[in-house]
Amino acid sequence: MSNSTVRRDMAARLIKASPQAIYDTFMVREAVAQWLPPQGATIEIQVFEPRIGGRFQITLTFAAAPGKSTANSDVVVGRFVDLVPQQRIVQAFEFDSPDPAFAGTMTMRWTLEAAAGGTAVTVIAENVPPGISPADHEDGMNSSLAHLAAYVEARQ
Repeated sequence: MSNSTVRRDMAARLIKASPQAIYDTFMVREAVAQWLPPQGATIEIQVFEPRIGGRFQITLTFAAAPGKSTANSDVVVGRFVDLVPQQRIVQAFEFDSPDPAFAGTMTMRWTLEAAAGGTAVTVIAENVPPGISPADHEDGMNSSLAHLAAYVEARQ
């Protein structure tokens, strides 16, 4: 769903784990480093302060895809906007890029809802920069959700 002012991308997945187990995975730097990078990417986390108003800075490096900050990497800075245990994680992301097509602040809202067989995890990205391909973004979000599921389910 998108319009001329604000683009919104979404992905969702049922994960066979409790909302608490999934929420806890967002709060641990080492866990995030394992599941967040989409397929074909690695991550380095420079700053990670998982509290409301806390900052983060990550560098994603891509094996085959172009980056927004350098030829093959994305440097992302942001903050935790809202944290509701077992329910919601909201983060604001800014890409360090010389290209205005990647400018602005993108909000990522992760919601966790108990469901039969586990937790329905939905991620909604709002104000997505126009330079990010909708198909690539959807693939990336679904890849991160698959990695999150594999990470949490292996620890149940």
